[in-house]
Amino acid sequence: MKLATETYLTQVSNWPNQGKHILAQFDENSIVVYQAYKPEIGDFAASKGYFGGEFSLSRMSWIKTNFLWMMYRSGWGTKTEQELILAVTIQREKFDEILANGVHSKFISTIYNTQEEWKKSLKRSPVRLQWDPDHNPMGAKLQRRAIQLGLSGQILKNYSRDWIINIEDITEFVKQQRSNREPSQWSELITPIENVYLVKNYQIFNKLGLSISD
Repeated sequence: MKLATETYLTQVSNWPNQGKHILAQFDENSIVVYQAYKPEIGDFAASKGYFGGEFSLSRMSWIKTNFLWMMYRSGWGTKTEQELILAVTIQREKFDEILANGVHSKFISTIYNTQEEWKKSLKRSPVRLQWDPDHNPMGAKLQRRAIQLGLSGQILKNYSRDWIINIEDITEFVKQQRSNREPSQWSELITPIENVYLVKNYQIFNKLGLSISD
């Protein structure tokens, strides 16, 4: 597996305990996002290096930067049509473009002046932005929030082919680590290395509602 990994207990001590943060594995040029699919879609993507076949461009597709949030959402790869877990490495500048286009899925008065303005922005934007409670390996809610981004339209089309650097099927890794999700096994749990992703653009930082890291 190409993903860099580390023990969960080593990482969790360095993560913020609360607030809205983008936790991700990234470098200067790329960032990893996660998706879960049924085998027909996931196998095609992992083997071809892009999304096609039964993958639909007419439906919104959600990406997540946080491995453990993906594990919560997919039941560690046990939920129907979420059995195959993909780690998708995309161009970092394109991920920033996704963030710049994001509009919250719910009205937030401190960001949008009126509900009418928010609704217009929502209708125009190809990216839905949503903050959800992050979860520990057992699925318990945390005070920290995790981001997920819904892609549609031209951005989804670009993401599905042009912005991808690599697609890796990490289902076997997920199965191996699933047995370590119990608290008594956390000393053995291995997860992809993730750090707080820095958004340098002040306007985008504020629009996302990001918290300042300690």
